[in-house]
Amino acid sequence: MVETSARLLRLLSLLQSRADWTGAELAERLQVGLRTVRRDIDRLRELGYPVESTPGVAGGYRLGVGAALPPLLLDDEEAVAVAIGLRTAATGSVTGLEEAALRALTKVQQMLPSRLRHRVAAFHAAVPLTGAAAEGVDADRLTALATACRDRRRIRLRYRSRTASTTREVEPYRLVHTPRRWYLLAYDLDRRDWRTFRVDRIEELLGPPGARFTPRPLPREDTAAYVSHSISTAPYAYRARILFHAPMEEVAPRTSPAAGRLEAVDADRCLFHVGSDSLQELAVHVAAKGLDFEVLDPPELIPVLRDLSDRLRKAAQAASTSREP
Repeated sequence: MVETSARLLRLLSLLQSRADWTGAELAERLQVGLRTVRRDIDRLRELGYPVESTPGVAGGYRLGVGAALPPLLLDDEEAVAVAIGLRTAATGSVTGLEEAALRALTKVQQMLPSRLRHRVAAFHAAVPLTGAAAEGVDADRLTALATACRDRRRIRLRYRSRTASTTREVEPYRLVHTPRRWYLLAYDLDRRDWRTFRVDRIEELLGPPGARFTPRPLPREDTAAYVSHSISTAPYAYRARILFHAPMEEVAPRTSPAAGRLEAVDADRCLFHVGSDSLQELAVHVAAKGLDFEVLDPPELIPVLRDLSDRLRKAAQAASTSREP
């Protein structure tokens, strides 16, 4: 019985992770026969989970949207609370949890009845988020992109670069989060190449998701590292090379793989390659690491760092003076 219950939970997790599964795929993942898969599907239906099936060679199973939440999971109030918390976390309120929160939010919203979706939307309309949400990342858009990635469906979008707004048709694969932004890794069908899109620059998703696509081999197995390289070599207004006077093993935990590229120089130093459209942003980002460093490029960053240092020193002196008796 314990083994059967564990398998049911595993089956439910698989059905929630992707829109469609064939019986053979589920049997392979669960390491059981097709007859066992059919029995387990029937058990899930008995428990109230709306598992839909289609017959034929191209048929399979998918987890549908029920009129109410399936039993043994969450009641309505708990579901609303979880969805609100996940939306908030997905837009960066809790550092390090953004991607996990988005994956969980995609699963939860798939199961939410429409009446609960309206309650979640009403809350976020009334209570604006602060922090990372100020970067312009919309939780609904993140969820829509994550769903398209999961379901392997093409999307059309209007994307704003620094110079123009263009319409793109892409095959979405992964969403990657840096300390400040979300990026979409996708295959651009018009340019016939891989592209990294800043989610806050996606102005609009044009229509519902399109046709399904057959996955291509990813340009790199470590998608976070690939996005890191893409954004650090992108045509930003400013490209910086920072020499940290600390070993790479000490700097790496303080730097997201998707925020820039680290390169070891020797046992005691490493290079940080990073790009930005703002010198002020670069200055704060590098100084916040709390490590000794020197600027190799660009020279324009040095006076910005000097100005930042002066302002921080004045703020510290003002705070010290105000506390004197």
